Amino acid sequence: MKKFNKTQRNFGIVMIAICLISISSGCKNFLDTQKQGEYTSGDYPYPSGSGAYDQYLFGAYNDLRAYGVHSDAFIVATSIRSDDADKGSTASDGGSDVISMDNFPVLANNGRANSLWTGYYALINKCNITLDKIDNDATIIATDAIKTQSRAEAKFIRGYAYFMLVRLFGRVPLIDKVLTVEQSNVPQSTPAEIYALIESDLTFAAANLPVSWESKFVGRVTKGAANGMLAKVYLTQKKWAAAMGAANLVMTSGQYDLSTPYDKIFSESGENSKESVFEVQATANAKVKTDNGVQYASIQGVRGSGVWNMGWGWNTPSTALEAAYEPGDPRKARTILYTSTATTPGITIYGEITPIGLPNPRYNQKVYTNPTFRASINDTFGYWMNVRILRYADVVLMYAEAANEIGGTANTTAALAAVNSVRFRARNGNTAILPNITTTDQTALRLAIQHERRIELAMEHDRFFDIVRWGISQAEMSAAGKTAFVASRDNLLPIPQVQIDLSKGVLTQNP
Repeated sequence: MKKFNKTQRNFGIVMIAICLISISSGCKNFLDTQKQGEYTSGDYPYPSGSGAYDQYLFGAYNDLRAYGVHSDAFIVATSIRSDDADKGSTASDGGSDVISMDNFPVLANNGRANSLWTGYYALINKCNITLDKIDNDATIIATDAIKTQSRAEAKFIRGYAYFMLVRLFGRVPLIDKVLTVEQSNVPQSTPAEIYALIESDLTFAAANLPVSWESKFVGRVTKGAANGMLAKVYLTQKKWAAAMGAANLVMTSGQYDLSTPYDKIFSESGENSKESVFEVQATANAKVKTDNGVQYASIQGVRGSGVWNMGWGWNTPSTALEAAYEPGDPRKARTILYTSTATTPGITIYGEITPIGLPNPRYNQKVYTNPTFRASINDTFGYWMNVRILRYADVVLMYAEAANEIGGTANTTAALAAVNSVRFRARNGNTAILPNITTTDQTALRLAIQHERRIELAMEHDRFFDIVRWGISQAEMSAAGKTAFVASRDNLLPIPQVQIDLSKGVLTQNP
């Protein structure tokens, strides 16, 4: 179960080159699921409200669920690699690839690093194919409005993919068009050049995507998703004013709010709520348990037997994260699932008592599935769980961080209001916990906002990138016991050696 599947093999640049001259099949799957409605032979591929390029766009959307994009390697590189999580499972499970992501150093032959590289470039290729069809295929008849909207969707997904790549690897090849095999050996661009493309793609997307979609197209990217992702791109580069402005566009759009209770956000019933800015869509039923899903929740599911065989047991909350919560913070109970001991029962959010003797004392409860849903489809592995990529609270906290960094009385007041709105939702009416932050000292408020991001977004794939951009990765990782971590080496993953070899030295290793 934990062996690489076909999408993880070392296709490398050869795989990318082949993809560059092919058009993916299976484009129907992303939106042709229970949640999004079902096409018939009479309206596929252009149902009402759809467009002539959806057969290509849906291939890109479908790849968001790919094993190499938002499953195994994604969890390992964005969460297990951080101070908030440990590998979990048994000591040897996952092999050297995963163990080294947890304990460092990560070597150039790491298969998970290569899986991310090939996965995101395959996704980028599908976006480039879509853009090429829009610009150059005269046999496809579409209005200018549909062309612009479809171009915006493809550019959003491409911008997001490059944002992941530049944060993971730093210098990566910039491929923004369909190439021939002969053209496909592309040298690395600087991070600044990659960020320029990301900003261009997301700015275009923000200007041309719809504010919302009909319910049958839930999960398609929106103007809010583009502005929210832009805010994170700007924040990563310390472009504070631009980040604050982009976040503010999301906050004033009227599409999102903090009304969804924290304990509901991560459940099946909380999917695509007012909290959701960008979610990868997944679904399953009794007959189709995995094909329209994503393995994200299963990889992190409780590792047990019988009804408690829910997955691999990876990505377990660390003792460092456990200790970071303020007294009484309800978010701790929603995030950390404890297993039972001889003296203390572990109780899930649905009231089940966990078994004694599971391999790990803690599991990620944010991916814990509803037992009623599990029973209805006779499955425990959670392929139906959406992946929350960007939440509204994340945007609000980005706004607070940027406002505080800009400084000044008005911005400090705005930063306090934003961060306290997140704490207000978290305390859930209990005025005895999580008091408002009141400090107006910029340094103290910075630390308070950083703490709030850690707790609010715990186990959600942001922590490692946050501590790197804050310049505190060395101190935080050492404090969490990951003493082999060396920031100058480990803030970035190594360029996969198989890619360097296939490029015949055109690609070069990170320092």
